[in-house]
Formats: sequence, C-alpha cells, structure tokens
Amino acid sequence: MSSIVRDGAARVLLPAVISGMLFFLPSAACAAQVQPADQLAWWVWMLLLFVFTFLLGIIAVVAGVGGGVLFVPIVSSFFPFHIDFVRGAGLLVALSGALSAGSPLLKKGLANLKLALSMALIGSISSIAGAMVGLAMPERIVQLLLGLTIMFISFVMYRAKNSAYPQIDKPDTLSKMLRIYGVYYDEHLKKDVDWQIHRTPVGLFLFIGIGFMAGMFGLGAGFANVPVFNLVLGAPLRVSVATSVFVLSINDTAAAWVYLHKGAVLPLIAVPSIAGMMLGTKIGARLLTKVHTSVVRRVVIALLAVAGLRALLKGFGI
Repeated sequence: MSSIVRDGAARVLLPAVISGMLFFLPSAACAAQVQPADQLAWWVWMLLLFVFTFLLGIIAVVAGVGGGVLFVPIVSSFFPFHIDFVRGAGLLVALSGALSAGSPLLKKGLANLKLALSMALIGSISSIAGAMVGLAMPERIVQLLLGLTIMFISFVMYRAKNSAYPQIDKPDTLSKMLRIYGVYYDEHLKKDVDWQIHRTPVGLFLFIGIGFMAGMFGLGAGFANVPVFNLVLGAPLRVSVATSVFVLSINDTAAAWVYLHKGAVLPLIAVPSIAGMMLGTKIGARLLTKVHTSVVRRVVIALLAVAGLRALLKGFGI
C-alpha cells in the first residue's frame, strides 16, 4: 500500500515541479525587465534564487545532470549577477547537490565508489586548470563560449541514446585491476543486476576534458558524466546517474577552491542557492527510482537551449 502511495505521489509531484520550473523562469525574466535590478530589494533576488534552486535540485537529480549545468546559464541570463560570481556559486551549488543526494544513492547501492574515484582523480586535476583559465578570460568571451557550450550540450543530450542495461561481454584489463564492478537491486526488474565496464582508458581520457570544462564554466558536468559512464564504459543507466553524483562532488571541490581564492564566491548568491539545491536534491534522490527520466530530460534540454541562446546574445551585446 505504501509503495502505491509513493508511486502516486511521484507521478503527481514531478509534473508539478516541472510546471513550476517553466512558470518561474518567465516570471523571473519579466520581473527583471519590469523593474531594474537596483529597484528590487536584495532579499527579493535571494528568495527567487532559493525557489529556483529548490526546483532545480529536484529536476537535476531525476534528469541525471548536475545542478551547475542548469544553474550557471539560467542564472547568468535571467539574474543581474556578474558571470564570475555565478560560476563560483554554480560550482558550490553542484557540489552541495551532489553531497546532499550522495548518501541516499549510496545506501541504495546505486553509486559505486571505485568507479567514481577512478574517473574523478584525473577530472579534478583538469578542473583546477579549467577554473584558472576561465577566470582569466573577459566576461564577453566567457558568455560567448558558455552559450556555445550550452547549445552543444543541449544538442548532445538530445541526440544521446541511453541504454538502461548495457551488455558487456568482457571487461577490459584496467577495470579488472581496479576491480570496478558491482551489483544493485533494480526496483523495476525486481531483481539484482550484475554489471561491469570496459574501455576504461577511453573514459579516463574523456574525463580530462569534462573536468576542464566543468572548472572553466562552473558547470557540474553531470550531462557529460552520465553518457560516458553509460555509453562508453557500459555501466547501467541508474548506476551511471548515481555515480556521477560522487564525481561531481570531487571535481567541483577542486575547482571551487580556485574561485574561493580569487574572491569569486559571493555569499549573498551562494548561500540561498546552496540551501535550495540541498533541499531539492533530497526529494529528487527519492524520486529517482520511481519515475521515468525521458520527459524530465526533454524539459532540461529545452531549458538549456533557451539559456544557451540568451548567453550567446549577451556575449554579442544584444
């Protein structure tokens, strides 16, 4: 009986969250256009940030993307904050969301620490380099590159085809040495699922680029972690989504220290954003095994496309 109630609540709550997300963004944009930023009280923007990141935290976990990849382009487009402060807060938002959702996913056996640590080690090093390069660039160049990157991300997410249960005939030598394999209980199949990976060296190489991009733009890079885990390495989709959370927490921590050292983390932006994200991801982690992610991912792709277009226009001074 309780499972039926939880399933029903998930089916009711998720559409409501998505509808609220779609309603909130135009409302925030209209508020910024009707009243200049200097005529709005500071606490109004803080409240808007809290509500936005709360909804974002729910959607980000269910869709399998980091909160930073949505936070940075949308907030930099619709809120009157400098791009450097948004990127610094974006890393902390993605980090807080990952830490908040990590414990429930680990308890369910979905996240695998060996897989996460292997990829995060090299990704964290490149994320530091990316953060240093990003902070040295002019704002307009960053906006242009961010817009192009987000548009490319939305296209990749649209074209990517996830495989829920990839079939791996034989693991590669490196994954055997690192003992990267596991088993988890699938609530849809009602049985334990054994899994293993292959092409581990290719995955390590790809995470160099993922970490650099995450540090440069303040993105969580969950959009890239999941396809690499799932399509390249061959981990099951749910394991890929859950393990991506731990990779985000390590890579974003490394890059966030660079932004903190440079003074690019503003508490008035970071604090309400982190609070909203942590609350939202707690709910999203509970919904992850109850809902299908296809509809949510379409909404995320649409939001990314709009935010990427706005970033491009701001970069061109339009």
